[in-house]
Amino acid sequence: MANKMRWRYGDTNPVMLPVDAATVIEIGDLVYLDTDDAKPASSQSDSGTPAANQEALHDAFVGVAMQASSAGQVTDIRVATTGVFELDCVSTTFEVGDLVGAAENAGGTALEDQQAIAVATENLAIGRCAKREPSASSSVYVDIVGTVTRGGPQAAA
Repeated sequence: MANKMRWRYGDTNPVMLPVDAATVIEIGDLVYLDTDDAKPASSQSDSGTPAANQEALHDAFVGVAMQASSAGQVTDIRVATTGVFELDCVSTTFEVGDLVGAAENAGGTALEDQQAIAVATENLAIGRCAKREPSASSSVYVDIVGTVTRGGPQAAA
């Protein structure tokens, strides 16, 4: 997927994270923390099921890349830990507050870097729907919350 600025509004509360020279991150990628480096969702090891992959991402989720890092680059990148981002999704409807997680690729072997899907529980989510889509839509506004930096999606009180 090409670099695509997905931020739409809200405070981004960015952090600066290092990236390994071999890792490629594009603007708009969902990013997790692997020990001490930022990596895109698709580089996470396959845990066997979509839910297991979503939960693994949730547990290490930092946010959305606001800067790119090409192969060979070793400078830190800015990652938004909060804010509303428009992510691609399979055409469906959403209600404000619906839990949203990363979508899995068609082969069922990895998560997509810039695609979302509705999920059933907080431990699979990276955020909540921020704009109602009463008619089937191929994008969703997600109010993301980094688990590592902000505690991630929480159950409603």
